[in-house]
Amino acid sequence: MTNKINSLCTGIQFVPASWLKLIAMISMLIDHINKALIYPQLVSNYGTLTTISNIFDIIGRIAFPLFCFMLVEGYFKTHSKWKYLRNLLIFGVISEVPFDMFSTASFFNMNWNNVMFTLALVLITIWIIDTLKEKMNARPKALWFLVSWIIILAVCIATMYLGLDYEHHAILIGYFFYLFHDVRLLSVPFGYASMYTQPWSLLGFGLVLTYNGERGKQFKMLNYWFYPVHLLVLGVIRLYIGV
Repeated sequence: MTNKINSLCTGIQFVPASWLKLIAMISMLIDHINKALIYPQLVSNYGTLTTISNIFDIIGRIAFPLFCFMLVEGYFKTHSKWKYLRNLLIFGVISEVPFDMFSTASFFNMNWNNVMFTLALVLITIWIIDTLKEKMNARPKALWFLVSWIIILAVCIATMYLGLDYEHHAILIGYFFYLFHDVRLLSVPFGYASMYTQPWSLLGFGLVLTYNGERGKQFKMLNYWFYPVHLLVLGVIRLYIGV
């Protein structure tokens, strides 16, 4: 059954991980330009600027499903999950002030925290669930599903109190990408339902199906540094022009 479902996507699987990451970064940059520099001006500006903002909104919805997907792929393929988690947390700390500058035009806002921390929590969550899966291997699988959903519910609630970007949506998307890792086609409707408030995210979920399982040429430091650097640049511009 699994092989039959996977065979449906065989013809469109031609994109390596490096391309998906590049697409996600470009989408994120467009989305953040919109939020930092265009959104604040829409109150007094209509017409062309609103149209541009709407287009940027559509393009910007591609990024997060891809980042979540690549995080789960990284979980299964990394040589060290601890180093992977460490890097996410380090760059979460590095990115926090630039994120606040970009998102709120201030240097510190404890009510909203950047997506690196969100992805770190997704990684921790699927790591715990995956570890339990191994330990509960001799028990009925339904019991593991029940325990995993209790964990997911608890973490989703925690994200709301922690003020993490994408909150519970990220946890659910990460969980479904983990759960259907071997049947990617099934992860798309479940992941999309978890992000139902952003309908254009379907573009990002659709691109997941084009992944060919290859890494491609990787630029590890670019993948990490792009996030805080572009936030810092946008934050400085936002503060300078006063929007």
